[in-house]
Amino acid sequence: MVGAAADRPIAVLRGNRVVACSAIARAEGVRRGMRRRDAQGCCPELVVAQDDPDRDARLFEPVAGAVDETVPGVEVLRPGLVVLGARGAARFFGSEEAAAERLIDAVAAAGAEAQIGIADAVSTAVIAARRGSIVAPGAGARYLAALPVAELAAEPSLAAPERADLVDLLRRLGLRRVGDFARLSPAEVASRFGADAVLAHRTARALPERPPSARRPAPELNVELACDPPIDRVDAAAFAGRQLSTRLHAVLSAAGVACTRLAVTARTETGEELTRIWRCARPLTPSDTADRVRWQLDGWLTRRARPTGPIVALILEPVEVVAAAALQLGLWGGEGAETERARRALVRVQGLLGGEAVRIGVLSGGRGPAERITMIALGDELTPAADPTHPWPGRLPEPAPTLLLLHRPTVHLTAADGAPVAVTARGLFTADPTQLRWGSRQWSLLGWAGPWPVTERWWSTAEHSTLAIRVQVQLDADPTEIRAVLLVFDEAHWHAEGVYE
Repeated sequence: MVGAAADRPIAVLRGNRVVACSAIARAEGVRRGMRRRDAQGCCPELVVAQDDPDRDARLFEPVAGAVDETVPGVEVLRPGLVVLGARGAARFFGSEEAAAERLIDAVAAAGAEAQIGIADAVSTAVIAARRGSIVAPGAGARYLAALPVAELAAEPSLAAPERADLVDLLRRLGLRRVGDFARLSPAEVASRFGADAVLAHRTARALPERPPSARRPAPELNVELACDPPIDRVDAAAFAGRQLSTRLHAVLSAAGVACTRLAVTARTETGEELTRIWRCARPLTPSDTADRVRWQLDGWLTRRARPTGPIVALILEPVEVVAAAALQLGLWGGEGAETERARRALVRVQGLLGGEAVRIGVLSGGRGPAERITMIALGDELTPAADPTHPWPGRLPEPAPTLLLLHRPTVHLTAADGAPVAVTARGLFTADPTQLRWGSRQWSLLGWAGPWPVTERWWSTAEHSTLAIRVQVQLDADPTEIRAVLLVFDEAHWHAEGVYE
């Protein structure tokens, strides 16, 4: 981050959640996915920056260049993360440890900090880099086995967007460690989960990411744009990059392939040639390609050591391609139409199973989280059962639970002496709660909010009634597990109504 010292803990936020953090911040307990408030609670000195891919790519180019000068053959996964072959570097510098030290020094000279991970597979090396580890040859699966299964979705440049849903499903199935998932057979994974789960399973077993069908493309797939007049401004470079991206994908579409590794090359008036390779977890779309070209040209044109002259030619070379079936485009050859395809599929399900088989949740009015959702059959008018704009006194405060438990399992809330905690007629705890027992699991409490009684006709002695009493409790649990629970109290027992993750 510009203006922040290298020894300050730093976190990058997107949508009020941490998407990246420095090693110093991680040492203080900051983790990806944390809310801003939780991260600052772990580390009050935390320096916060908002996510900006254009800025990140521009500032990262000098770092990537420093790494490439030390060990040629750098591939950029995203701004902030590069991969390269360790075998040649280890032979040149004498050992993998010596090569890692030289790379850390090169990055430090460029004004940034670096962590190195070395392993047989790219995904294993990326996970190891978060811990600054060197994994012995052949030991990747053993290294990954004890890690939380959330590590399979921790790096967006190596995982599809639906990987987070897969991790959530695996946790609910009881597969909480990478090793638990890796012990499943490939046939079991392929028959029970989606296509991305097969790739995640390969990652869990420390196998190479790319399937054997990936192949080196023919030279005629390269596209080149002569820049007349020569380009020396970022806005002109971005426009040229969009043009070239469109041409590249027209060529790839005609050949029936999609690109997974892209080389961006710029040639200047003086004959200087700049090249950078971008590696992607999934086949590039036209907008993905345009973004990477813009980021790269922005980095070259704004860095301190600018090119020796204006850019006179741009070249895009698909270094690695896969079958075009891996990239599902719309009817007219572009992106989009995913929503319409999903709607057609759901309408077909309705035709097979009946109109009520597919329902959509609509925000409704109410006090409890379940009351605030009205389920409406697909195709019907989306009218909530109650107006959500009304005041609704006693409504559960934000945030809402991530997961609602409609069966409301019974749980036990106890005080420090082990005595059950109940709620008095005045809506107060009979004792301060300290522990929550749910089935065979037991957690200590870090805190709670509430209780919040929901009463009707409080002004009438005869008709007064308490509908529910709710409380939010925060658990002293592992970051990959349940962090907080919404409890509701009846006349004798506590029940879990929702889960916050």
